[in-house]
Amino acid sequence: MPHLHPHAHPPVADASVRLANPADASAIGSVQAHLWRDLYAGVLPEEVLAGFEARAFADVWASSLTSPPSGAHRALVACSGLEVVGFAAVGPSVDPDATDVDAEVLVLGVESGSRRQGHGSRLVNAAADTARGSGFGRLRAWVPQAASDPSELAVFLSSAGFEADGALRDRVVGPDDADLQHEIRVIATLPE
Repeated sequence: MPHLHPHAHPPVADASVRLANPADASAIGSVQAHLWRDLYAGVLPEEVLAGFEARAFADVWASSLTSPPSGAHRALVACSGLEVVGFAAVGPSVDPDATDVDAEVLVLGVESGSRRQGHGSRLVNAAADTARGSGFGRLRAWVPQAASDPSELAVFLSSAGFEADGALRDRVVGPDDADLQHEIRVIATLPE
């Protein structure tokens, strides 16, 4: 059995996903600020993009992680070593046609420099496991609907077994009601 120095840190996995805790709020806020600036660049005005600040997102995450909206809401973080490089949140779906078996991936993202390293796949698998562990049988997600090419998220979730079910929605993403994002819903049935 290897002997660890009493002040040495235990070995850390190169890549992992775990439940988030309030101490992760700052890291999640930073990742989300970068992601939202990239996602909405060219869609929203510069002054709106400038408002996507890590501290503001971190404050919301700290509150949510301390007092989740329900007992079925969970946040997950993807880590590269000890560094948080992605996050996801799962909770009951609030869609008008949702039943008690429908969970939703409320948000999912991986920093651009950490993509294509398996973090997104680990997050989706952990989200599915988390939803199934909470008694849900389906997992839904809303993804941007592109006029020509499907979004990167839509392609990624399709490769993970999600399929569009025909539901559409428009979501306001900026301070002006005209700043709409057209979205399609994708669904995956969770194996028992």
